[in-house]
Amino acid sequence: MTKKREEKQEENLTFRRYEDGEGDGTGLGPGKYNKDVVQSGVADICPIYVHRTPPCQASCPSGHDIRGWLSIVRGLDKPTDDTSWQEYAFQRMISSNPFPSVMGRVCPAPCEDGCNRNEVEETVGINAVEQYVGDWALQNNAAFPKPGPDTGKKVAIVGGGCAGLTAAFFLRQKGHACTIFDSYDKLGGMMVFGIPGYRTPREVLDGEINRIIDMGVEVKLSTRVGTDVSVEELERDFDAVFWGIGAVAGQVLSIPGGDAPNCVDGMSYLRAYNEGRLKYLDGRVLVIGAGDTAMDVLAVARRIGNVKNITLKDKPDNVILGHTVHDVATVAKRQSGDVYVIYRRPIDKAPATKHELDAVIREGVEIHDGLLPLEVIKDDEGRAKALRVVPVEWDDKGEMQTKDGEEYDIECTLIVSATGQKGDYTGIEEFDNGYGLMDADKLYQVKDKPGHFVGGDAIKPHLLTTAIGHASIAAEGIHNYLQEKALRARPKIDTHHFRLLDELRTKELTPKEYDGQETFGTDSADFAVHNYEDRSHAEIASSEKLFLAHFEKEPMLRRNETGPNAEQVLNSFEERFTGLSEEKAIEEANRCMSCGLCFECDECVIYCPEDAIFKVNKDDHAMGRYVDTDYDKCVGCHICADVCPCGYIEMGMQY
Repeated sequence: MTKKREEKQEENLTFRRYEDGEGDGTGLGPGKYNKDVVQSGVADICPIYVHRTPPCQASCPSGHDIRGWLSIVRGLDKPTDDTSWQEYAFQRMISSNPFPSVMGRVCPAPCEDGCNRNEVEETVGINAVEQYVGDWALQNNAAFPKPGPDTGKKVAIVGGGCAGLTAAFFLRQKGHACTIFDSYDKLGGMMVFGIPGYRTPREVLDGEINRIIDMGVEVKLSTRVGTDVSVEELERDFDAVFWGIGAVAGQVLSIPGGDAPNCVDGMSYLRAYNEGRLKYLDGRVLVIGAGDTAMDVLAVARRIGNVKNITLKDKPDNVILGHTVHDVATVAKRQSGDVYVIYRRPIDKAPATKHELDAVIREGVEIHDGLLPLEVIKDDEGRAKALRVVPVEWDDKGEMQTKDGEEYDIECTLIVSATGQKGDYTGIEEFDNGYGLMDADKLYQVKDKPGHFVGGDAIKPHLLTTAIGHASIAAEGIHNYLQEKALRARPKIDTHHFRLLDELRTKELTPKEYDGQETFGTDSADFAVHNYEDRSHAEIASSEKLFLAHFEKEPMLRRNETGPNAEQVLNSFEERFTGLSEEKAIEEANRCMSCGLCFECDECVIYCPEDAIFKVNKDDHAMGRYVDTDYDKCVGCHICADVCPCGYIEMGMQY
């Protein structure tokens, strides 16, 4: 009797679902399979080829066609002309994300968390391959698609951060004129003012921003909507508005004494550093919070270090509040920073990316978890000199209990609150939902504001890739709105899907138009893709549908990472990641299991006992169209479905 799938996977067989001799005594003959494997009396007996969404793509907030561009890197999907594979992969990437080089560096990669390869050993290094392709595109001046034909419609984009720039990118492709209004003197938003340069090298960021502007996007910097330009003027001069104002204001420290001048928010702190104004600190820094913003605050504090005995005007809070700028000459006197993080929950429950948390611990940040801030203790001049905290415990229900009577003070010279963010709605108060954010529906239309759309942190602070996803959907909604089309409901799995028909068109294999005549079956028809079903909008390819034993254990090829320790971190501003070489990028991409789409392993062809499964004609071959079934030979033994590593074959064809 053929062994069960689970038993085979436990044996960790490689490339073999069935061993020689499991047939009728002559190897893999049909006799025993017809008796023991064929599902007699079952209607859905013959194989069909079912396309599903891979979990990496489903886990990506921007809906990246990750499996698609990894297939290009692997050489499975080849360009039809003399275009390089790098250019081809780049064009596939930017169909959903105009910032591959930046995202390859800073995205916390929820796609890798969802990767089915984790069931074998560890995830595919998606970010590393993305960085390689993104960097290649910058180095080789790869261009974005040209704007579509001019529609005569104009869209105002408020905010030149990740969401606003992405919206401009997609809208220009549709042929709409775009004008970005930004209150700062530089585009980039959080990518430039919130994330330190050693994580987002400025030449990389500027290169990817400039490609968008070169599509014909008008930019008005140092122009604040609400004061310099009114909402009424936008509605008069533009046909639609996209709001990508982000959440640039940090939450104030809402405890007694939190109004001390040296109690600042994390966003103001990072902006002062990234603008070049904040160059050093002057004592112990306490950072309250353990999200990604807090991690950046901590890492910057350790890198810029401390200077003793500085004047009042050079106090960090005066710099952060914009009253002064640090003197570069004083930087030479720096020492390593004394940095604490205060977090009320256990640190293993921190919302920060684990990689970033591990980095700041390695760099010498002291972690004090299970502490609740109670009060800022001020000195005679009204400045914070200590933070009073109380230890807490958490029960199984997630409820917090304070250990009253165990309060104590932690001395400090600066307190940075990194516990949340909100937008600045000065002059546009009508859009504020009361929490410093905007309300939007599932299509990212602003509530009760026809023609107004929103995306990114203005809805809810999250990841840069989330902002990209919002802007992509909002841009589609704006396009439909400008065309006076109804805004359609989004599919269950809302991503930038691989589409076989688009692939066939690329390869000049578009099926012919159906003539409407009655026909019996489609196996020989030229107007249909025979035996294929696209469920990508509704189903995700889970590991249970794969034959995991097919895949040999191959550890991830990691990028070289600059990881300073506590002694090395001062003034360590070099870029964190050294990208993969071309050879290593291809090798890492080859670890992809192509969940939910054929990757041409030939297993079904090799193991079919009736030779019913065959490769399609070479001239008809395309990614996702590699094998087919001769139903005159098929006996319904389901071996092809069993040995398929990627879960592409399903016994679903009725006689």
